[in-house]
Amino acid sequence: MNKNILFATLFIFFACKTEKKEPESTEQQATPTPNIVVIYADDLGYGELGAYGATELKTPNLDKLANGGMRFTNGYASSATCTPSRYALLTGVYPWRNKSAKILPGTAPLIIDTTQMTIPKMLKQKGYKTGIVGKWHLGLGSGNVNWNQRVNPGPNEIGFDHSYIMAATQDRVPTVYIENGGVVNLDPNDPIEIDYEKNFPGEPTGMDNPEMLKMKWHHGHYNSIVNGISRIGFMKGGEAAKWIDEDMADTFLVEAQRYIKENKDKPFFLYYALQQPHVPRTPHPRFVGSSGMGPRGDVIVEADWCVGEFIKTMEEEGLLENTLIIFSSDNGPVVNDGYYDESVEKLGNHKPAGELRGGKYSLFEAGTRVPFVTYWKGKIKPGTSDAMVSQVDLLASLSKLVQSDIQSQDSQELLDVLLGKSNRGREELILEASTRTALRKGDWALIPPYDGPAINAHVNIELGNSKEYQLYNLKDDLDQKHNLAESHPDKLAEMIATFEKIRGTKSDNIEQLELK
Repeated sequence: MNKNILFATLFIFFACKTEKKEPESTEQQATPTPNIVVIYADDLGYGELGAYGATELKTPNLDKLANGGMRFTNGYASSATCTPSRYALLTGVYPWRNKSAKILPGTAPLIIDTTQMTIPKMLKQKGYKTGIVGKWHLGLGSGNVNWNQRVNPGPNEIGFDHSYIMAATQDRVPTVYIENGGVVNLDPNDPIEIDYEKNFPGEPTGMDNPEMLKMKWHHGHYNSIVNGISRIGFMKGGEAAKWIDEDMADTFLVEAQRYIKENKDKPFFLYYALQQPHVPRTPHPRFVGSSGMGPRGDVIVEADWCVGEFIKTMEEEGLLENTLIIFSSDNGPVVNDGYYDESVEKLGNHKPAGELRGGKYSLFEAGTRVPFVTYWKGKIKPGTSDAMVSQVDLLASLSKLVQSDIQSQDSQELLDVLLGKSNRGREELILEASTRTALRKGDWALIPPYDGPAINAHVNIELGNSKEYQLYNLKDDLDQKHNLAESHPDKLAEMIATFEKIRGTKSDNIEQLELK
């Protein structure tokens, strides 16, 4: 063989072998499956954080998260109240499709069907460990729960490997922690009894025994007294299991930190559901007076600290570079929501809703437009996005992230938007407030006519009820002061048609609500 031909043949042979090795090496160094953490505040408004324009409250840890990731200016909860938003977040389904997805008592049965797809269930199929720490409020059991035995179905039956929760809200009984279906520290000789209709003989209440209260109720919260605070609903027994309100934030933080430490060697999902700033606002003594705004401001400062400590633990465990963190709130803000806690008197110049109109319970923007942040160190470039995104979209988007083919009825796949790679968010979105629904489409908002009061007198929040259609151009009128329904009939007709195509006609599908 000619020497030149031989050398050429050998050169091509070794070159080909070298080229084949490179992709194999690249594949071996592929990025591991990311961890996913959802941090969910309770009643935190659009204007509460420095990153969203707050000047009176100091939230350095949440600001660091927001300014270090993608801060969304058009991020929405699905509903202006808690249970429906939590249902939509976990299932990817609009809450108005489920008539049980409304504010629940502590004795309500589980409203997520155990056969239904959920974020934790989808992630378990992809090899994730899944956990929830904090507020649940999606019902437990099948009705007539015996709190002295294992309570199920619950979080563990809809996809969570581990759960450490409170059943409903801090102002509702039972006032105990529940770990994987069992009441923590329950003394079998002191069984728990719960009733939302009538009190147990001899048990004190906020209505009858105001001298026992350390926090006076304003409206609605005048049943059983626990730790000097009267609640919604009646409870007897379970003394050793009852939580200490001022320790709740620390308790949930420690559990969240423990969860990530114990599961750091495998991909994990954690739903860390804060209880702040929902009532009763009971900051730990370390935070009392920290905001100058009374307990409501103090628990927001406390929540900010908790998030900071949690992120610090993530960093110490070397997890931030491979964890997608999503922070948001279940609905807009409310100041006085059931107790005299100086939240109104000490509000000062702070604007919980920012520039927005309304608040919790409202169809105006402040009811559902909330802080919405995505953070992934080294993966998400810091910035601000005006793309419209909703918590209902997390299921489809996270499904794409982990290469699952799971979809859901109303969840849109917006992974590139959440990662800051695209600004093409939702075009339209149905929003809800206590079973009333409205439409956001492009820059426009439509609120159909609803009977009922214009203002919830207890909390002093505009509800969005009117006998006429309301149409707002949010680009020019963010605070929704100018109803354009009469002056823009073509746009009104277009919005009504879109709304009815998604939601159905008002007469067929929209339940009227008598607000209490």
